Amino acid sequence: MIGQTEAEAEEKASHLRDLIPEKAGVRLLSHLLNFELSDFDLDGPLPELPSVETNNGAKTRFELVTKLAKDENLTIRQLYQHVAGARGHREIKGTPSQIADQMQEWFENGAADGFNVMAPLLPSGLEEFNRYVIPELQERGLFRTEYEGTTLRDHLGLKRPVHVNAAMQ
Repeated sequence: MIGQTEAEAEEKASHLRDLIPEKAGVRLLSHLLNFELSDFDLDGPLPELPSVETNNGAKTRFELVTKLAKDENLTIRQLYQHVAGARGHREIKGTPSQIADQMQEWFENGAADGFNVMAPLLPSGLEEFNRYVIPELQERGLFRTEYEGTTLRDHLGLKRPVHVNAAMQ
């Protein structure tokens, strides 16, 4: 979530979180935790859940979501808003420079070798990323300013397979 100030980025994120329908949010969270939450108070904490050893769902996601709820003392509503908004992934918000700082830190410390940008709104979110964050990354030498060729294989620096016939070259 990109804003010209931190406050603007948070305001935009808050607005989008508030748009998530309760039923959809609870259904998503229930699915991720493999535990039905629709009968619980949305503004209360997560109930006691079966241990990860007895949970038949995705254990890693279960551990991440329940740890987030506990560490940040989130209500069920706050938790589904976080999970739905970021689609269960890390959410980065702030100014273009702050977002570039976080991406640079992860990249330079070996926590990531690339990023999938999942804009919160389409197409405006990708347009903002391209307009504001990409130039920050380019100034830092972290993102190309030109393409290497005309194909994805060229852009990734991959050689053509030997078995490709001459007509395709």
